[in-house]
Formats: sequence, C-alpha cells, structure tokens
Amino acid sequence: MNQYIEVEIKEEMKANEEPVLSQKGEVLVKEELEFHEELSLRQNYEIPVIENIEVYEEPRLKEDAEIQVKEVTGVHVKKIHQYMCNQCNKDFSQKNDLIRHQRTHTGEKRYQCKQCDKVFTQKGSLIKHQRTHTGEKPYQCNQCDKTFLRNTSLVLHQRNHTGEKPYHCKLCDKDFAKKDYLIIHQMTHTGDKPYQCNQCDKTFIQKNDLIKHQRTHTGEKPYQCNQCDKVLVFKRKSTLIIHQRTHTGEKPYQCNQCDKAFAKKCNLIQHQRTHTGEKPYHCNQCDKVFIQKSNLIQHQRTHTDEKPYQCNQCDKTFAIKNNLIRHQSTHTGEKLYQCNQCHKVFTQKGSLITHQRTHTGEKPYQCNQCDKTFTKKCNLIQHQRTHTGEKPYQCNQCDKTFIQNRDLIRHQRTHIREKPYQ
Repeated sequence: MNQYIEVEIKEEMKANEEPVLSQKGEVLVKEELEFHEELSLRQNYEIPVIENIEVYEEPRLKEDAEIQVKEVTGVHVKKIHQYMCNQCNKDFSQKNDLIRHQRTHTGEKRYQCKQCDKVFTQKGSLIKHQRTHTGEKPYQCNQCDKTFLRNTSLVLHQRNHTGEKPYHCKLCDKDFAKKDYLIIHQMTHTGDKPYQCNQCDKTFIQKNDLIKHQRTHTGEKPYQCNQCDKVLVFKRKSTLIIHQRTHTGEKPYQCNQCDKAFAKKCNLIQHQRTHTGEKPYHCNQCDKVFIQKSNLIQHQRTHTDEKPYQCNQCDKTFAIKNNLIRHQSTHTGEKLYQCNQCHKVFTQKGSLITHQRTHTGEKPYQCNQCDKTFTKKCNLIQHQRTHTGEKPYQCNQCDKTFIQNRDLIRHQRTHIREKPYQ
C-alpha cells in the first residue's frame, strides 16, 4: 500500500505546476536539521544492532492523511503524514520515522558503543557519539576552516560570519543566533531562576552556573592540566583552557590597532582602552577614573583606609596584595628573579624587567607631545605633568602643590624644620 501512495504522490507532483517560492521560506529548526543528518548517517554507515529487542505494535495509518508542501533548502518537497503514534498522536510521513519515535516512549536503546558501552535510541546518535572517540569532525566551515562533529553545530557557527540572528525577543526586540540564548535571555524579563543550590538556596538561570557554583561548597576541581610538572586543577574548563595557553603560547585575541595579542579576552578589552582613552570605572568620592575595575577597588581603599592583606609574621597590613608579597620577601629573603647579565636578583618580575632596560637601553614609554622616552611608565606620567600643569600633591599646611610626591615630602620639612641629612 505504501508503494502505491508514493507513486501517486510522484505522479501528482509531476502533473502540478512548479510551486511558487514564498518570500520567506520556512526556516529549518534544529530538530529538522538533525533529522536530515540522521538519514544521511543511516545510509553511509554500518552499525551492529543489539538483538532481542522489543517488538513494536504495527503502526496504524491515519484516516485523513494530510499532504503538506514544505520549503527545504530552497526546494519544495511534498510530504504525506500518514503514520500516527498511538501514544502521543504525533504523525509521520514514513513508517521508520514512527518506529524510531516510539523508542522515546519505550526507552529502548538498541545501538551500543563498543568503546564505552553507552547505548542510544538512534543509529545516527551512536555515530555522532563515536566521533568523540575518533576525533572526527566531518563538517567544515568554508570561511574559517573550523570543523565540527555535527552539522547543526556548523550551521550555528556560520551565523558568526553572516550575523544572522533568527530568534527574536518580543519584549525588548533583541535578536539571538541560538534558541537557547533567547530562552535564557527571556528569564531576565520573567525573573525565573529554576536551578537552586541545595546548600545555600542561591538560584540560577542556567544549570551550568549552578554546577559551577556548587563547586564552591564541595571544593571540587575536575579540570586538570596534563602539562604542568606539579598538579594544577581548576573548577572551570574555561580556566583550564586559558591556563594551557601559558604552555602553548597561544594568544588568540589580537588588537586591531597595534597588533599586540593576548591570551585572555578581558586583557584585550583593557588594552584597547589605552587607544580609546576610555576609563569606565569612576570613584564616587574624588571623581578619579580608571581603566580597570581592580584599580578602582585599590584606589577606594585610600578613602576607607582598608588594608585587607595581612602579613602572617609581623601583622603588618596592606591595601594591595602585591605589596604584601613584596613585604613577605623581607622575612624570607627570597629573590626569585635574577638578571642574566649582572646576576642581580629581584623579588618581583616587573622589577627585573625594568632593571634589564639599563642593559638594553630600551625606553618603551614615549611622550605624545615632545617625543621624549622613558624607561618606566611612572617617569612618563610625571613628565607629562610638565605639559598639562597638573600638580596632584598638595601640602596640608600651606596649600602649595607639587608634580611629584618626593617634592612634597621635601617641602613639608620646611614646616617641621626637619634636617635628616647630617
């Protein structure tokens, strides 16, 4: 009977005129892309099937079989939905598609991986899984040569090049490249946070965020670097990937103005502000602005006098962590960084780099008004005040101002009549 129906459909399509393409064809959703990929996989791979499976009830034909014309990749395809699931009433154009669907109700998984014993309901799902063992990525982008395990992943990736964002939020008119992104975004409107921590009652929009948060309770660090001499483990996979760049030297984030490259995206963003002059972090007490948030936090401690970093040997406290580390070396005598030309040693890597310029003569900091160059950035900043007239250091007794802090200290001795040099 199926053969007769298919013949009638083909003859009817030939007899009819070519359908006119709609201005906006129906978009293939993720499930439909995976369905076509599944058909291709079943035709090109031989997969053993687990024996002694459950026998299905014979699928029944719909009494009122519906004929649909659907645009698939620019071609109109006529389908007749003639088979109906007897449990959820979904209908299908082919008997095999219905049988495959029925496994979602029975829980049957007849395709088994020989390497890790996982089982799957569909042959195509097993083939996709096996690529995690073989490393095969058959789907390649024709613009940047990236490869992917799945065709659906390639389609989603290509939107990075085309800028296509087919998923639209009706509340704020934002568009998204992936349906998952839209769903997550919509929760910002509804306030819905369905994932709750069972230890501290915090809630999250995404399940992954909950899993990452829970590691703060368990201390679990499942991601381990396989290149370090000592064992380094991380809570997040993204942190491990960034760390591994210290071994590979990879710097994927490149500045489009000076060709400097960075291992982290946040470092590139901060660097670009040196070109644009943007300082988005603003102190609400003295109106100073900063490129980095960490610099603002450190600065605000000058107002609050907060010193959260304490030495465990002499109880001194510091506003900046690096100052604590530098101080602790006075107890240990440790000097980790050694100059390879004069063998001087330093407690900080930055101090070594600055020192080495005395050997190389390098002066990387240049004034943009008079072309003078300097070994240290702080020297450039002080020099630029001779152009701007800025004098940030003020005496609290006579209101005189100075370009450098050391000039202020020298001046203040005139008030207390201190004469330290004998």
